[in-house]
Amino acid sequence: MRKSVGATVTGELMLRIGATLAVPAVLQELGARPAQVLAEAGFDQALFNDPGNQISYRARGRLLEHCARATGCPHFGLLVGERAGLDSLGLVGLLVKYSPDVGTALSHLVRYFHLHARGAVATLAVEGGYAVLAYQVYQPGVPGNDQTGDGAVAAILNIMRALCGPDFKPTEAWFARRRPDDVEPYRKFFQVLLRFEADQNALVFSSSWLKRILPNTDTELRRLLQEQIGALEQQHGPDFPEQVRSVLRAALATGHAQADHLAALFSIHVRTLHRRLTEHGTSYQQLLDEARFEVARQMLLNSDKDVAEIAGLLDYADARSFIRAFRRWSGTTPARWRNDEAATGRGNARRGSVRPSPVHRTP
Repeated sequence: MRKSVGATVTGELMLRIGATLAVPAVLQELGARPAQVLAEAGFDQALFNDPGNQISYRARGRLLEHCARATGCPHFGLLVGERAGLDSLGLVGLLVKYSPDVGTALSHLVRYFHLHARGAVATLAVEGGYAVLAYQVYQPGVPGNDQTGDGAVAAILNIMRALCGPDFKPTEAWFARRRPDDVEPYRKFFQVLLRFEADQNALVFSSSWLKRILPNTDTELRRLLQEQIGALEQQHGPDFPEQVRSVLRAALATGHAQADHLAALFSIHVRTLHRRLTEHGTSYQQLLDEARFEVARQMLLNSDKDVAEIAGLLDYADARSFIRAFRRWSGTTPARWRNDEAATGRGNARRGSVRPSPVHRTP
């Protein structure tokens, strides 16, 4: 029987535990007693016996934070992610594996990622000879984003190596968190330029890899997998506002969150977009505000970007417009909110003066 932790009694979104299946093994390797550490965090070790078991985003974040403290290993999430890959994605991972080429494989990953995890989004952007494969949680108020983000970027690298072979080499690894005190574990695993305080968790690589032909040419198996995923999506797929939320979170990161751009992504007219959201009791502006508030809080917590910089990234005309909006959402200013969170210890890392370096576009 499948198990779940942090279930949807309060409307929490869930994901398969597959990507964090290695938690007990990593605890063991770090000299801890898995059953004891998990019990202290309120988890039964049996939850990790089946990759199809489910866990809420908040529960996963709390778990990884607890494990990092219990082991004294601040990069615990990275170690867990180093053991995740296509096998963590279940049926979606199989469809990715049996795609005809890498570009199609990643398109399938992005298209059907919501079947693996609702509350997060995978995106693929191609520009100027480079591809950016990214992962971002968009459910509000999720703890442990530094741990889950580290693990996600590591898993992305494993996925690309599984598709392209051991000679795959990215050019950059991006992390939507402050620079950790010790970056050596990151350098050792990724062996590329590391960019912290980025706008998203992502791996950057040459777009030429997208053309690589995959060896798994079983077209009948691919057809059956697509049929199964299609049936699963029809049965459990998210409602329209949930789909818009996931796309909005990614669109904000790439500067394409305008209503007409969003409608085009769904191949509908902007009036249809507004009408369908109204039918579901919400609006584009409400969903945009939710996404902006979540992104703003993540940037305030996980980076040292100033208010003007965050305002620009969220497409506000100026810092004053952003401050007014943030006060409307939270009842306080961004600066005061950041200070209050730091005072209560909810920030993910020691605050410093580090700023992200410009993105280098040379391999």
